Amino acid sequence: MNYHVELLAKPHKIVRQIILNGLSDFNRTALMPGLEVEDVAIVIRHAESREILGGLWGRTGWEWLTIEYVFVPEDLRGQGLATRLIAMAEDEAAARGCHSAWLDTLNRDALKLYERLGYERFGELTDFPKGGSRFFLQKKLKETALP
Repeated sequence: MNYHVELLAKPHKIVRQIILNGLSDFNRTALMPGLEVEDVAIVIRHAESREILGGLWGRTGWEWLTIEYVFVPEDLRGQGLATRLIAMAEDEAAARGCHSAWLDTLNRDALKLYERLGYERFGELTDFPKGGSRFFLQKKLKETALP
């Protein structure tokens, strides 16, 4: 196979998808055959227009819930929506057979919320960004009763 290596200073999103697809395929076949990774999304919708205003995006796989993004619009904050989004994602993850969840954040206010919800820090990347930190947290999910 002929090839060359090239730096793409401003890559298109499709490049990320090609790399991600290749890595996902490798992980499924080499590390955990039969592994199903599924996306999970819980959205906040405007009551009348049904427009999506925010929500949670994550995925389940390897018996873990990975919470990638949580966004609550500023005018809706302080109403427990983030707590509700996370609880719904955790419930869905448990139903999919997940035993634990993890997430990361740069936001110290979000860090406090996640810790109140039972997430424990397992790592901190300091000066990411400069003067700040990126925090990594995990939580054991509730045991579900077997039928």
